[in-house]
Amino acid sequence: MNLKRNHPGLFLFALIIILNVTGPAAVKAQLSPEDVVNIMQVGQVAMQPQGNHIAYTLRIPRQADEEIGGDYSEVRVLDLQTGDISHVVPKPGSASSLSWVPGTNRVAFRMVKSEHHARPQVYSVDVVGGDLKQHTSAPEGVVDYAFASDPSMLAYTMRSPLPDEVQRRREQGYDMEVAGENEQHVRLWVQNNGEARVLTREDMSVWDFAWSSDNHRLAVRMTYGTGLDDEMMFSEILVISVRDGETDLLAESQGKVGRLTWSPDGNRFAFLGAKAINDPLPQRIYITEVGNYVARDITPIGYEGTVEWLDWTDSNTLRFVAVEGTRTALREISASGGEAIRLAGGDLEIFRSVSFHQNQNLFAASVNRRDHPPEVYLGSLSDSEWTRLTHHNRFLEERKMGRQTTIEWQGPDGLLIEGVLTYPVGYEEGQAYPLAILPHGGPEGVSIDGWNTRPLYPAQVLASEGYVVLKPNYRGSGGRGSWFTMANHRDLGGKEFEDVIRGIDHLSYQGLVDPGKVGISGTSYGGYFSAWAGTRYSERFAAAITFAGLSNWISFMGTTDIPHEMSITHWDLWWFENEGLNWDRSPIAHVQNARTPILVAHGLADDRVHPEQSLQLYQFLKLNDVPTGLVMYPRQPHGLVERAHRIDFMERTVDWFNRHVK
Repeated sequence: MNLKRNHPGLFLFALIIILNVTGPAAVKAQLSPEDVVNIMQVGQVAMQPQGNHIAYTLRIPRQADEEIGGDYSEVRVLDLQTGDISHVVPKPGSASSLSWVPGTNRVAFRMVKSEHHARPQVYSVDVVGGDLKQHTSAPEGVVDYAFASDPSMLAYTMRSPLPDEVQRRREQGYDMEVAGENEQHVRLWVQNNGEARVLTREDMSVWDFAWSSDNHRLAVRMTYGTGLDDEMMFSEILVISVRDGETDLLAESQGKVGRLTWSPDGNRFAFLGAKAINDPLPQRIYITEVGNYVARDITPIGYEGTVEWLDWTDSNTLRFVAVEGTRTALREISASGGEAIRLAGGDLEIFRSVSFHQNQNLFAASVNRRDHPPEVYLGSLSDSEWTRLTHHNRFLEERKMGRQTTIEWQGPDGLLIEGVLTYPVGYEEGQAYPLAILPHGGPEGVSIDGWNTRPLYPAQVLASEGYVVLKPNYRGSGGRGSWFTMANHRDLGGKEFEDVIRGIDHLSYQGLVDPGKVGISGTSYGGYFSAWAGTRYSERFAAAITFAGLSNWISFMGTTDIPHEMSITHWDLWWFENEGLNWDRSPIAHVQNARTPILVAHGLADDRVHPEQSLQLYQFLKLNDVPTGLVMYPRQPHGLVERAHRIDFMERTVDWFNRHVK
């Protein structure tokens, strides 16, 4: 990439970065759980259209001496001419949803200004001169926002407040939660020169929206229900007039819907959607002529990838970012369909979206690789090169890492399966090592061949302990198109799990792992895989760890917040249509045959997989004298957000595997 040609000051900036990371070799230490929780990660990246600055969010973990809570989200701005980085929102503040106010040097974000202003509002800062400006005064706080091309116009969503009488009675103690009562819809507001008015009806919840280029219309994705299940499965795409709030159908869709985007001339509309209502991901590209409603699927025939980000280059061309196997790529496709030409990616750089310069040649992205978490990168289409611009975790350069690669093997029916393999630190050829399987959740998740270590999936920590680590992309995973994510329908825990067993056999046949020393640890659906491994396939596993895992399919469907999504897009079957199969595929149905020590862990604030799933499993394991343990984490949702809990889980994972696998 010719940095000097595009930005005169950037060449020197990149050279300084290179000089700063070179130096004498040092003795490297192992990656520890404490190291993992100290990692800072770049989140959203927004390139100023004029190309002078890049704004980004940086996740900053809380330290041990700070108040208990989740990570901070700082906003920083990088000057591409000088290389200077300014802290627009430093901790203890947190902000999100970055955008550039059109035609200005102002970067906007959503933020809670202080404890006395607890509702998040939209703010912006002039990156040249400062001057913090508040753009909204939404009484209940802003959920999401977007500026029109005319910066005096701003759209945002806000959850409706409870009626005054209901609020008054709650303050008197009448705070019963009654199903179906007092549901608070998220409504769309438009603000013009500071004056805001609501556009959508009281019975509609708006989840996503996008301005048209003429600033007269907004595309909205809405539901009539307020829950996540409605959002995932039953949304509609409407067009709404800014002038009078009149709505009409914009595009037909079914099932899950992703990113919305208008063509520059306003005559076409594109979105990411599901192939069918039972497709687990909105991974296909649809286009409609505005006023026609009928959406055409222009995803290339036979394309094996999961599209995650989409935008227009001009009114006849689209660019998209997709996961392709265990890698990612940026591609371009005509609005009429046809071949999708790869512009960038397909190599070690992993990215999930991009932000373009107005010349459509330079772009910025949050990029991770095998050797580092997400950082700010600059990409160029003219020479297909990447330049890394930030280094937020220099201590990782002093840590030993296991070699990582993508491997392939055949499933039970000959289907090609991929996985990300991490070798143990200090690997010696010819030695058989213990194996740790870390299955992703979903099941439509995907393990990518980039930075692969986090608290619930501590791959490099286990590699430092002498384990081979495999993260399998079994059938049902994302990254290979709709046909692959739908390949486990009506067979959860069947051939998809046999894919994992075949992966173990493949590594054992190569002499890389000891088949008698295999452990498995996963979260959510990965937790189901762990519980399933330790019960139904107990003879194959020396230890299992399940976090927020499913143990009983029938009771899970009665306690989760996504019963439609799980039944329609994953099972493709309601449990009462085949009670026997749902029971047979439940880990607790096989607990009498279990001999595998299983550690059970869960967050007590989990709405997705209710903690009762872990309580059931633990109780039945104890009744059958199976070695087990139960760890419940207060305040934690469907994951771990607090420092101490993250460290605790990683330490327990290492201890459980070392005791029962090694």
